[in-house]
Amino acid sequence: MAKILIIKSFEKGVDPCRRLAQSHVMMWFEIKDWLELSTGLDRDSLHIYAGVGVQLAVALCIRRSLASSIPWLFVALAACGNEYYDYMFVSDAAYASGIYVDEAFRDIWNTMLLPTLFLLIARRWPNWLTRKPVALDKAETFEGGGSPL
Repeated sequence: MAKILIIKSFEKGVDPCRRLAQSHVMMWFEIKDWLELSTGLDRDSLHIYAGVGVQLAVALCIRRSLASSIPWLFVALAACGNEYYDYMFVSDAAYASGIYVDEAFRDIWNTMLLPTLFLLIARRWPNWLTRKPVALDKAETFEGGGSPL
């Protein structure tokens, strides 16, 4: 996504609140660039890790299971907020060509895929992750308690 972004310069006559927002957005871009360079992961991978991390952190902090929709909603809000920050610095040409929209949908898809799967698994098939080991019948155990091999 960074390849298609053209940072708008601070123009004269721009509202000071807008400049403050732009400076925060620039800090966010610097954090994302630092994460990308320090981890060696591309931005798509970082979106996946961020989605899972936000979901797990929120579930832990509010003491809810992954079956609750609240952690999932936090991930959705974080993904949309991130894309809004990206949108604030997209040039008109990149937006008009549709490149930005495609990239934004791909970023949201990457961020939301695993949290959505975790939510569905936790709601529909909770035993997949928490199933206790099944005890073997006496007929299935081996004499002497050892392995058959």
